[in-house]
Amino acid sequence: MKINQFLSLFVVTTVSLSAVNSFSAEAGYITPRTEFGVPDLQGTWSISTQTNLERAQRFNGELNISEEEAIRIEARVFARAEASNQPSDPNRKAPTAGRGVGGYNTFWMDPGERLAVVNREIRTSILVEPADGKLPYSEQGRANLATAMQLRQSFDGPEVRPLGERCMVGFGSSGGPPKLPVLYNNNTEIVQTSNYVVLLAEMNHDARIVRINSEHQDPPMYPWLGDSIGYYEDNALVVVTTNFHPQQSMRSSLEHRFYGSSAMVVTEKFTRTSDDSILYQFTVADFENYSQPWSGELPMNQTAKQVFEYACHEGNYALPGILAGARRGDAEGAAYAPTDPGLQNSNAIKRSQ
Repeated sequence: MKINQFLSLFVVTTVSLSAVNSFSAEAGYITPRTEFGVPDLQGTWSISTQTNLERAQRFNGELNISEEEAIRIEARVFARAEASNQPSDPNRKAPTAGRGVGGYNTFWMDPGERLAVVNREIRTSILVEPADGKLPYSEQGRANLATAMQLRQSFDGPEVRPLGERCMVGFGSSGGPPKLPVLYNNNTEIVQTSNYVVLLAEMNHDARIVRINSEHQDPPMYPWLGDSIGYYEDNALVVVTTNFHPQQSMRSSLEHRFYGSSAMVVTEKFTRTSDDSILYQFTVADFENYSQPWSGELPMNQTAKQVFEYACHEGNYALPGILAGARRGDAEGAAYAPTDPGLQNSNAIKRSQ
């Protein structure tokens, strides 16, 4: 990325991030500091939530809803999850052998049971800017998204399959940036030293290393999860990331889906608001795909749960099986479309809302 282009994007994202709805810490709350004097964000935090990235049409553009409406939505989600978790009927015959077998049952899923609450407001979308809660795709950006979605239906080889399926990085955008919820493993462990911050996402054990008071690599490299640098501002950690791996353009899990270029700049802000919560804010500037920057926010809630190993690696057993199934389909002259449990669960949640 040319330096002038980066600087202009950085200014836009910084200004946009400061314009995101303000969030006040608990009255009288004093942010703890590390032994080297910066805000202490260390611990394990969950970003699981039933709130989607974009705002559903049924909310008529409203960012916040009442507690009563939230309870109704959450009750429907819970009821559908309980129904999904019932034992399957071993005597039920699928329409075609090998089809309709499903994926994970609800036991394995942990997308969150509650809508996101920010500043005591129950949110209908993670997006807060634009005000309508919709991603501001340009015409070219929408075409890029459509092409990427179509590619997901291809089984010509391992390189065209989604990164999560290949175990390269976690599903969706759990490792970020921006960090968004996924079907399960929504925990992030934060570790700080005087020169680095490590954001360890439980999904696929993606470890994003943020270099404090540093500069982006020049000439640029394009690693998984991008090139992240950070600095402390008042009681918050600010992280600026760009130069993303070109294969990481498509991020998709549940109803959290977006497309971004390698040159997009993501500015994140982590603010400790109580002993058990961090406000996570972000702004994305990507003029190759969007008509304006877009911003979101969601809580990161402290959890006592342990971060477990995610035993997934490139060349995992599932990928040869998926490709072998596609070749069998080719031989039989049939289209092959394995069940995507993430999309299955996403559609169930969407119907319930």
